[in-house]
Amino acid sequence: MKFKNKNVWITGASSGIGAASAVEFARQGANVILSARREEALQQVKSDCEQLGAKAWVFPMDLAQTGDIVLIVQQVIQEVGTIDVLLNNGGISQRGVVNETILEVDRRIMEVNFFGTVALTKAVLPHMLKNGGGRVAVTSSLVGKFGFPLRSAYAASKHALHGFFESMRAELVKDGVSVTVICPGRIQTPISKSALQGDGKEWGQVDEGQQKGMSAEDCATQMVQAIYKGKKEVYIGGSDRLMVYIRRYCPPLFYWLVTRVKAT
Repeated sequence: MKFKNKNVWITGASSGIGAASAVEFARQGANVILSARREEALQQVKSDCEQLGAKAWVFPMDLAQTGDIVLIVQQVIQEVGTIDVLLNNGGISQRGVVNETILEVDRRIMEVNFFGTVALTKAVLPHMLKNGGGRVAVTSSLVGKFGFPLRSAYAASKHALHGFFESMRAELVKDGVSVTVICPGRIQTPISKSALQGDGKEWGQVDEGQQKGMSAEDCATQMVQAIYKGKKEVYIGGSDRLMVYIRRYCPPLFYWLVTRVKAT
């Protein structure tokens, strides 16, 4: 049991990759702290984890409300004790072309995906450093490595996470804090249903590509393994992972492909 008696805090834990990761951590002996906006859904995940013998706590959180985060961290530490692992998984996706997307949508996506994640990490770090270190992971995306149609703000927010967490890793490597950046591709989750369109309305459907993607459970297994091994960056998915290498080693081909692939 790789994480026996460790306390793992997971954001975006109410469904999809976050919920599956909570269950997988519980299987690996961890106790889990579950955060997201939907408390009822979190309670179900809590029950699933407890059935595996884990202790589980629910702390509802809206990552867009960064002013509340420090107080929530204090409450978690007071009730749980220590935070050994922080998995920053909460986020929101996008389905809208640049010229039809209002600026408020760009700001909302950056606020949740980047600033909320950064605020939580900064609030947890002093506690980790005081206790001699810990593990921090962040769920980015394959489009954190390249741009993609209908994802301009989403890709930008994920690119920003790479810059922040790579810098943090370099700064804290001697302080016992490991940093893992996780880049999933198409995974079978409901994230596209709440993705924001250009006018700010929700997309409201699960994309065909996601329906055919890797299961959230298989993705979570690979994520937990990567965090345990202290991997710096990991790509998870199917053939969609090839786009990372095409972009790196053959940019002209990437530029040609990205205008022709099915964006959803």
